[in-house]
Amino acid sequence: MSANVLVVVEHLGGEIADITFEMLAAGRKVAAENGGSCFAALIGGTDAMVGQLGAADTVYRVSGDAFTEFNPESHTAALRCILETVTPRTTLIGHTAMGMDLASVVACTSDNPLAVSAVEISGGATTKVTAQVYGGKMNATIDLGAGPCFVAMAAGAMSADAGKIAGSPTTSDVAAPGVDGRIRFKGLVQPEAGDVDITAEEVLIAIGRGIGSEDGVEVANELAEAMGAQVAASRPIIDAGWLPKSRQIGKSGLKVTPKLYIALGISGAPEHLEGMKGSATIVAVNTDKNAPIFGVAHYGLVADLYEVAEELTEALD
Repeated sequence: MSANVLVVVEHLGGEIADITFEMLAAGRKVAAENGGSCFAALIGGTDAMVGQLGAADTVYRVSGDAFTEFNPESHTAALRCILETVTPRTTLIGHTAMGMDLASVVACTSDNPLAVSAVEISGGATTKVTAQVYGGKMNATIDLGAGPCFVAMAAGAMSADAGKIAGSPTTSDVAAPGVDGRIRFKGLVQPEAGDVDITAEEVLIAIGRGIGSEDGVEVANELAEAMGAQVAASRPIIDAGWLPKSRQIGKSGLKVTPKLYIALGISGAPEHLEGMKGSATIVAVNTDKNAPIFGVAHYGLVADLYEVAEELTEALD
């Protein structure tokens, strides 16, 4: 069995997702530990994307009209063809909506182990990963053995910059049959623009499930007004209808990098951390001292968010 690592490139709308570069950084590290190579699997995509994948020793490409847009059936078939060509020991796939459509199927059909929500990976005699469980409140160490395995990496686990290496990697075309399956791509619907572009804000007050009720939105609004900031939220607040979709931060929302990010009542699930981990300064307020948000916060306060927000507002006023 080779010690090579294969990274499955995730892209949408002509752009490579950051999770890809994070996995390339992890893949290069593991491959080096095992004396192997790091490869990339590009299904669909463009020639311009190849030049962004300089962290890979070789880019294995599957092209054709059937692979222009993401389709779980056709992309799974294409990935199987690449795996038969490369036969890597470890295959890295993003723990994302698209990635899990692929990872679960190829792992089950090949009868090989799969670890999900992985935040660390190491090589050696066997492949070992550290994976998040219970929404990131606990980590589990998993030994996937010395054979072929699949690892779904959680976004934000590695530095994307470390995997962004421009260059001209060797490319190899892989033939894959188009699949006339049951799933058809109809179109990509982008959310309508909101009243505020939170991705351009320098200060954000983000609220989560911990606010308890819709009344907490007004408390956050008052603090935001006093600070010259805008209010954003994690998914539970959006699902409850308390704020519009344009204010959502995370995997299924927007990615933000403000100078100051104040998280009120946000536990810090991996899906949320993916959207705000790059903020310059993160301040977290939560009554749960074990909340995962404290793992990325620069400053943390175990306290009642209402008391903190009201005192801050009064002090600023």
